Amino acid sequence: MRILGGEDWVVWRNRSLLLFDRVPVPCAVCSTDGEILITNPAMAAEWGAAPGKLAGRNVLELFHPNSADQVYRIVEAVRLGVRSRYPVEVRWQSPDGARRYGELTADTVSDTDTPLWLLVLLRVLGEEPRPHAIGAADTAPGEAERAGPIEARILALAAGGHTTGQMARQTGLTADGVNYHLTRLSRRWGVGNRAELVARAYVLGVLAPGVWPPEPA
Repeated sequence: MRILGGEDWVVWRNRSLLLFDRVPVPCAVCSTDGEILITNPAMAAEWGAAPGKLAGRNVLELFHPNSADQVYRIVEAVRLGVRSRYPVEVRWQSPDGARRYGELTADTVSDTDTPLWLLVLLRVLGEEPRPHAIGAADTAPGEAERAGPIEARILALAAGGHTTGQMARQTGLTADGVNYHLTRLSRRWGVGNRAELVARAYVLGVLAPGVWPPEPA
């Protein structure tokens, strides 16, 4: 039985999407074969992209399972129409070259009269040490503090005095997505506010010196 219809359904759909965007945990909705339908800003930020840019990709192309058996359990659950939650240990390489590992949790969900979908949530557990050549320094200057392309773009806009809303419009992200990137950079670089974040970006060579309006290096 359909409880909501017409304008009520549209209002609740929009509210649900707004809540989905605000969830701080990286998550995506996928079809049962792993094709990404939508992602929230936190998931897109793992790949330095706007949320819509990941649609159509397969989640297993982005995150590589440690065990095929864990994936097989999900395949069987979908085949049998079982609604449950399945963890999958995964590894992936982010756009800035960092090799991360964590856990994907796939929930099989649906309405009563629709096919199963997969609600996929990512828990980042850590980062592997970066490899380096024999005889090279253990850590190249700035190696652990590199910014991805979307992060560098946001930093350049922040340096130019743009508001969060303006940065969101110019990058194709939501305001929450911009704030997610800024917060993650602030934690990574150990700074307390946006002015310190911009100053740190110049010190690390992320932003080009002597250029106005500011640009990534």
